[in-house]
Amino acid sequence: MKIVHTKHFPFGGYSTINLFGVLFTKRDKLSETTINHESIHTEQMKEMLYIFFYIWYGLEYIIIRLSHLTKDGQHKTYRDISFEEEAYNNDKNLDYLKTRKHYSWWEYIKPNSNEVH
Repeated sequence: MKIVHTKHFPFGGYSTINLFGVLFTKRDKLSETTINHESIHTEQMKEMLYIFFYIWYGLEYIIIRLSHLTKDGQHKTYRDISFEEEAYNNDKNLDYLKTRKHYSWWEYIKPNSNEVH
């Protein structure tokens, strides 16, 4: 996985973003957990042919946010996105990608499912 260190991107409070399998980070060094988290996203992107990952991600975010399924703001909405839930719930398991089944993020599609993990 290619890692690009930058001072100004990603914007806001985010320190790392994965764009088409390339990590852009403000951090000097990334933890194994962060790299694993982003590697999970890269696998999700591949199985959704990249562009559909971003379309689904955006639509899911908008639906969750507009339906007020998470009333505690942007951070909670972000964490309820199925792709993020899969990545956060498995990023500490460094062997996860060896056993991960395709479309595993689908099991997290339930509204507010991040509350139970």
